[in-house]
Amino acid sequence: MTGESSAIDSTRPSIARVYDYLLGGKDNYAVDREIGDVFKRDLPGSVAIAFANRAALTRAVTEIVTTTGVRQFIDLGSGLPTADNVHQVAQRRVPDARVVYVDTDPQVLVHGRALLEENDRTRVVPVDVRDPEGIRNHPDTRELIDFDRPVAVMFSAILHHVNDDEDPAGIVRYWRDRVPSGSCFFVSHFRSGNNPETTEAEKVLQATFGRGRWRTDAEIEALLDGLDILEPGIVPAPLWRSGEAGTPWSGGQRELTVWERLIAAGMARKP
Repeated sequence: MTGESSAIDSTRPSIARVYDYLLGGKDNYAVDREIGDVFKRDLPGSVAIAFANRAALTRAVTEIVTTTGVRQFIDLGSGLPTADNVHQVAQRRVPDARVVYVDTDPQVLVHGRALLEENDRTRVVPVDVRDPEGIRNHPDTRELIDFDRPVAVMFSAILHHVNDDEDPAGIVRYWRDRVPSGSCFFVSHFRSGNNPETTEAEKVLQATFGRGRWRTDAEIEALLDGLDILEPGIVPAPLWRSGEAGTPWSGGQRELTVWERLIAAGMARKP
């Protein structure tokens, strides 16, 4: 849900490329690094959000393929490739796992076309996340995903880029109503901390992209209405199924930084 044009515009920042820069990637331009440097310079420690989010996504994919029978994924707002993309994590354990990536950023699509040449169980669908009908009915989605079998729908760091008036809950509800019982939903989302760090980071994104909505744990949980939220619920991403302190999955104690608390993660199952 990043760009609408089919041409790469190196003069305007891209959400996908800013994330890429924060994660240490090379698929970005000076205009993206300028925005990324605001976080690095003025909000020290904020880069931890990007890394915590990516690590939680990797754990979610691993858990889905190792503990459920789900073998097909729709990754909404996938962004630029980094180490351990969804298809890499899934196919390492289940070689026949299928992944549809969804993004409209032109640079993401360039990488996607290259990916298609080497992996026949992966597709990239150039449809906006706010158009779920267009995604579901796209020929590439139809070719790869069997909607009569459970699907993992991944909302990794995308719904916080959907403003309230664009009905993020309705997007989740669309997918909830059109996948079978046993399907999984993973969400990671900017988590409101009611502190200066949250306010400043939200201001930077809104000023740059006109979007970027921090939500409370209760608001994030409400996005998954009608689904069974799995343990440990909606929690800071570093604590989600990580073996970190403070979760049912470990013992001991570890104090998270304020930034690590500003990205939440959770997984749900359709009953």
